[in-house]
Amino acid sequence: MPRADLDKQPIEVAAMFDEVAERYDLTNDVLALGQTRLWRRAVLNAVAPRPGERILDLAAGTGTSSVPFAARGASVVPCDFSLGMLRVGRRREPELPFVAGDALRLPFADATFDAVTISFGLRNTVEPSAALEEMARVTRPGGRLVVCEFSHPSLAPLRTLYSRYLMGALPAIARRASSNPEAYVYLAESIRTWPDQAELAAIIGASDWCDVEWLNLTGGIVALHRARRPAQGPGPAQGGAGA
Repeated sequence: MPRADLDKQPIEVAAMFDEVAERYDLTNDVLALGQTRLWRRAVLNAVAPRPGERILDLAAGTGTSSVPFAARGASVVPCDFSLGMLRVGRRREPELPFVAGDALRLPFADATFDAVTISFGLRNTVEPSAALEEMARVTRPGGRLVVCEFSHPSLAPLRTLYSRYLMGALPAIARRASSNPEAYVYLAESIRTWPDQAELAAIIGASDWCDVEWLNLTGGIVALHRARRPAQGPGPAQGGAGA
């Protein structure tokens, strides 16, 4: 079964997600011990969509993350580079305008969206800074960015337990719940090598975004980073940390 390496070549990553598309949402709920709903609600509140706003939900997969934006009256575009994910999403959520697209070459004009969000997808891009710059390009001046991604627990005991879960329990659970358990070995490895909260904030701030701040969720297992597109051209990050 396909399994991507940590060099994150787009063809390999897309093939891996194609393989797990049918059971992806269920498997994630099991592996995250039911926390995905909490994280999704936090993203919705951080984006704070208003009726009529245009929102890009990047790495949207099957569209589960996009539905709440549409329910708030926003015009949401779910975008993903896995055709397998898009096929499942179009079948389950036919009212959503799914678009195939690579985060490094988004198929949208400059300043198209009021807000851009990406959940658990930035880590899978081969060049996160380039993806962030491309997200800035398609966001209007003053528009918003919300990145939800696995991160580093803030307390040492939780870091130890979480590391044991990632490298031990998670692959074992995936063997029972997923059609491609090897994909979740990649998941664990990619989380361990991902930058921590402050490092990711610095990357975002150096990628055409400003006023960067973050909020820890579930003790820092997940972090929610927020930023703004400068009103006039690129600007420096302001920095900041959440609870």
